[in-house]
Amino acid sequence: MGLPPELEMIVTHEDQEMGPHQVEMELVDLGTSSGKKEVMIGTGMTAPIHEELMALLKNYQDILAWSYQDMPGLSSDIVQHRLPLNPEGSPVKQKLRRMKPETSLKIKEEVKKQFDIGFLDVARYPEWVANIVPVPKKDGKV
Repeated sequence: MGLPPELEMIVTHEDQEMGPHQVEMELVDLGTSSGKKEVMIGTGMTAPIHEELMALLKNYQDILAWSYQDMPGLSSDIVQHRLPLNPEGSPVKQKLRRMKPETSLKIKEEVKKQFDIGFLDVARYPEWVANIVPVPKKDGKV
């Protein structure tokens, strides 16, 4: 005795593993001969919408932040990340994880770059709380 077609379809869908939604992207350079200003945009739009989006991005490229140097006036009153620690609890110190030397160098360069620009600031906590977690971006950068 077989299952009704509706139940077979449900069982088949249950066995399939769902992955993240993948959107094809294209790299577009909005810059001029003076420098690159690259953005990633989706390819699943119609030609007229693509043209309108490109015109919009080109018109407003001067107000977009292309690097940390483009954000010097970012007030910490508006944007600030904090670790909300419970004053009654003690932080848990994670075991130090060793990283590959090339990954460690990339992290050091990025932190130094952000610190030199004034994008990062030193925060004092009673104990070291967590390891740095490098996250790979879609364009291959970390």
